[in-house]
Amino acid sequence: MRIDPLMTDEVRDALDRGRPVVALETTLVSHGFPGGAGVQVALASEARVRDAGAVPATIGIVDGTLRIGLTESDLKRFASAGDAARKAGARDLAACLVQGVLGATTVGGTLAVCRLAGIRFMATGGTGGVHRGFAAVPDVSADLPQIARTQALVVSSGVKSILDVAATAELLETLAVPVLGWRTRTLPMFYSAEGGPPVSAVVTAAAEAARLTAAHWLLNGTAGVLLTRPPDPSLDIEPILAEAVDRVRQQGIRGQAVTPAVLELVHELSGGRSIEVNRQLIADNAGLAAEVAVAYAGQD
Repeated sequence: MRIDPLMTDEVRDALDRGRPVVALETTLVSHGFPGGAGVQVALASEARVRDAGAVPATIGIVDGTLRIGLTESDLKRFASAGDAARKAGARDLAACLVQGVLGATTVGGTLAVCRLAGIRFMATGGTGGVHRGFAAVPDVSADLPQIARTQALVVSSGVKSILDVAATAELLETLAVPVLGWRTRTLPMFYSAEGGPPVSAVVTAAAEAARLTAAHWLLNGTAGVLLTRPPDPSLDIEPILAEAVDRVRQQGIRGQAVTPAVLELVHELSGGRSIEVNRQLIADNAGLAAEVAVAYAGQD
């Protein structure tokens, strides 16, 4: 078992030199796409990070070791494992390490590793949040407290629209997490660019986002920042989402299994359109995170 993260030479050198580094999760590789397609999504995200001038740091647990920076072979292993890979939130990291299982880090799990390594920027598709039907089953993603307690900027296309987006926005306010809109005044709805509640501030340039983030950290210590970028192209599938959530609830699925089960149904009910939107927005978010990380590193 190895507790200290094992970094690639590229990532370690970048952190030592103060160069921009962007963390990427592995749950989307194992659980987010059918047929092993998550590998190509991960590679495209890493390429977008490099194109913007930053270093990608894809994070996962492999053979009892916490890894920061994965090879294509590693990514293929996560993709082929699929649901057999354990979804590793912050609470699950220790169990994955001690038991030597393949751990695919969630947003929350990735942020916990970012705290250990000193990585301040992360990109994903959509974050977790307050689940629909919270009054009956009080289910809130562990992503939110991890964002709140990690000095990191997370770029996403909002919270996953299978969730209660309005309630999630309220909770983020309570947790003192700024929700910034990338050239938008409303919180994106993951697949859809519009329809969410107002963001706390609008930013129009990477340098502006970097300055705002730096000021927030000076004022609020370890509190994170969420930068939300509308998906392009956008897809309005709210009726499909509602049906998928209802079906999964009727099947009695709970906890970490809810999101992948709903997303699989959404893929089926949308005729595959949701997969293409998801694929594009993940890569776009990675590119934007890298742009902001580069701008942050270049500040006086």
